[in-house]
Amino acid sequence: MAMASAQVRALCVEANEFPELSNHFRVRGVPHTVINRRAAFVGALPEPDFVAATLEGAGVNVDEEPGPHQDVPTSSR
Repeated sequence: MAMASAQVRALCVEANEFPELSNHFRVRGVPHTVINRRAAFVGALPEPDFVAATLEGAGVNVDEEPGPHQDVPTSSR
């Protein structure tokens, strides 16, 4: 996600090398993803679930209207 958008920054930290940081974020399993220091989830998720969990953790309403880059269903008459 960070490679696709300048609005996203990512940082990978080796939990064993930074025990104080690991304790601060209560890391008990890996991968442990923290979003904006407010939300977190643990585990390797399939890409759609990872994106949804990340957006939810960032406070983005995933039920919003599709943007111009998203597929919009068309109705047939």
